[in-house]
Amino acid sequence: MTTLYLLRHGETEENVKHILQGCMPGTLTEKGREQAKEAALSLKDLNFDVVLSSDLKRAVDTMEIVLEELKAHGNIPSILQTKLLRERDWGSVTGMVVDGVHKIVIPNDAESVKTMKHRSRIFLDFVRKTYPNKTVLAVSHGLMCRCIQAVYRNVEIQDVEKMVNAEIRILQLD
Repeated sequence: MTTLYLLRHGETEENVKHILQGCMPGTLTEKGREQAKEAALSLKDLNFDVVLSSDLKRAVDTMEIVLEELKAHGNIPSILQTKLLRERDWGSVTGMVVDGVHKIVIPNDAESVKTMKHRSRIFLDFVRKTYPNKTVLAVSHGLMCRCIQAVYRNVEIQDVEKMVNAEIRILQLD
């Protein structure tokens, strides 16, 4: 059985400003860096075979902080960045403020939930086939982590509790 640890990236400047980041790179705040270090400390004694990461900067930066701690404890996993772990592409509303005051209508050019679920299935199948009986860390984004969990559990995204920055969830893949 493959064990998949899902890690949401640390807090970003855009999170603080309630900006809909989507496929923007994102910049970790100092708090976000600390969150990543805390997550790394909770993972330091695990022996990961591979670390997979979204290719967006906020996830890559989080991954690099975690890798520093893992390597300091003798765990040197292989690394792969993949677009499969990217956050939802919000299309023309990317960069807008979403703070409960500003109402945003999801535009036609945004990535559909159906497409996100398809990406999640591809990702889970990739992990199962490529890393059987391995321990895998995947660094991704809030909505994408929820989507992966929804596909895994065969529920809707809204049925999966939101993840806070640098939160870790574990899935057992057979």
